[in-house]
Amino acid sequence: MSERRIVPGLRTRHPLGPQLPGVYADDDFVQRLTEGFDEVLAPVLAVLDSLPAYFDPRLAPDDLLALLAAWVGAEGAVRGAVRGHASRGTANGLAEQIRQVFGITPEIEESGGTVWSPTARTPLPGTPRPHLTVRLRVPDAGAVDAAAVSAFVARNRPVHVPFTVEVIPA
Repeated sequence: MSERRIVPGLRTRHPLGPQLPGVYADDDFVQRLTEGFDEVLAPVLAVLDSLPAYFDPRLAPDDLLALLAAWVGAEGAVRGAVRGHASRGTANGLAEQIRQVFGITPEIEESGGTVWSPTARTPLPGTPRPHLTVRLRVPDAGAVDAAAVSAFVARNRPVHVPFTVEVIPA
């Protein structure tokens, strides 16, 4: 459906007539009047009942998706943004963001890691000082705006991790 509108036959889960004081229960005019309100309000209440779905780009109607995209200034990227946000701050997520924005698949080295062991005092993986290296191997190093890549990495890396960007001729 491309727009919100009255849906023929849509019933409300909250009819108004039975909620009125008892004195109106037998008043035919009042009951018919509230049934008319119910018919008009049913689509509104249906939208409100499922409001979280309207803000999920995977479920939102196309017209609302366009509005959401305009709100965040990313008309072509809202659907992919949810998936990308789930991996934000990870090496794979950063690599995918760089590939989408700059068209280059980077090599990413990070200092951290995780390990599980049933043995006490198992050495921790990685190095004690956090660091991130983003390496771009490209045919023409001069064609890559290293400052733009660095600014992008600075905005999308884990905030506590220092980083370097290397642009290396392939």
